[in-house]
Amino acid sequence: MSFAPAAPSEPDPLTALLTWYVEMGVLDTTGAAIGSSESEAEVRRSEWPSASPPIASPAPVPLAAASASAPALTDSQRLAREAQSLEALRQEIERFEGCALKQTATHTVFADGNPAADLLFIGEAPGREEDLRGLPFVGHSGQLLDRMLAAIGRDRQSAYIINILPWRPPANRSPTPEEMAVCLPFVLRHIELARPRVLVALGGVAAKQLLDTQAGIMRLRGQWQHVTLPNGTELPLLPTFHPAYLLRQPAHKQLAWRDFVALKHKLHDLSTASS
Repeated sequence: MSFAPAAPSEPDPLTALLTWYVEMGVLDTTGAAIGSSESEAEVRRSEWPSASPPIASPAPVPLAAASASAPALTDSQRLAREAQSLEALRQEIERFEGCALKQTATHTVFADGNPAADLLFIGEAPGREEDLRGLPFVGHSGQLLDRMLAAIGRDRQSAYIINILPWRPPANRSPTPEEMAVCLPFVLRHIELARPRVLVALGGVAAKQLLDTQAGIMRLRGQWQHVTLPNGTELPLLPTFHPAYLLRQPAHKQLAWRDFVALKHKLHDLSTASS
């Protein structure tokens, strides 16, 4: 099974790809697989879905935090329902005043990539670089995500990327339950309007919000789940590590590699089934 080379700016694609494998924990510096004799082709889909019981999907409009401001939550739900296009949704989010994060952010970070793609990534919240540029995943974690996409033959023009929160929390602090709950209707409507075939939750925050669970990312990652959207659409979702976490914990890059192999298989199966 072949893979796309790393970013075009790198002069030697083969060397760059091998370097990426080492950085991801797939190979050691001699080129041998770490911890296993498995090749990528030998990693099978059947390893992933049944390893743990499924996490219950959220209700049509899950309320992740009962303490969220009722008027703000009602407002975000109404505005999300009224948006009939991605551009309309962007405008509604930019006009929304029910989340205090908007007051301290530089930009509203809506999305990046191809909104017509079959693959949609959901992260946590913008960081400093994302806030300054108004795009998700453009800092160091975004560079790693680009390399992960390249290793399964993808790039930002064959994927779509959003966050649970469109505004950066001050000093990159963790989002509060209230902030996430009030923005969740926008996230669910964003998914409905984009109409992807597969969702990937990058990190525990996104996975917990979309699956309405308190299970940690170590339990959730690599296990296919399903999310039911407010309009009744059911989509497969794969939780995996956030790239920022992988930068802090490089030993877990090999697990992320396995998740992306499973993702590649899922996309291939869906494409084959529809052709």
